[in-house]
Amino acid sequence: MPSIEEYKNNWSLFLDRDGVINKRIFGGYVKSPNEFEFLPGSLDAIVHLSKIFNHLFIVSNQQGIGKGLMNETDIAEIHDFMLTEIHRNGGKISAIYYCADLASKIPNCRKPGLSMAYRAKKDFPEIEFSKSIMVGDTMSDMEFGMNAGMKCYLVHDNPVSSNPKSDYKIISSLTHFSKLKTF
Repeated sequence: MPSIEEYKNNWSLFLDRDGVINKRIFGGYVKSPNEFEFLPGSLDAIVHLSKIFNHLFIVSNQQGIGKGLMNETDIAEIHDFMLTEIHRNGGKISAIYYCADLASKIPNCRKPGLSMAYRAKKDFPEIEFSKSIMVGDTMSDMEFGMNAGMKCYLVHDNPVSSNPKSDYKIISSLTHFSKLKTF
């Protein structure tokens, strides 16, 4: 297992947004900053993880834009609010990547496709996907990470040490992930 110091110098962490950092609105979308609510402990977890990983990225499917329920200005305001809170508490996010495409659009930039990973690699060429971790709450997040060759952690209400195929580990929250002794 790599030491924490090796993670600091070489590893990147990719995080899904809704359901990992903030409360997911089931059947809807976070459309404004006042609808954005950090999950309990997620802000502290990001601050802690900022000290461990070289880069933290947010990768998020945001088809509410493609559906016309919000626009690019709305998503920018949401992300500005989120980043302000993270930075004010001592955390860092290297970049946010999102895809506004509808799931039905072919081709699209949504996870589990690797468009957002490739954008991060273009912006930060030092990223090695084999030295990256994806934390998400959906199977498309896990497929995204596995397709890129990352270690993967699924946020789920009923955590166990791993799924039957051992392709990813299951955790209860980003806080749970931040308290792991090894990744």
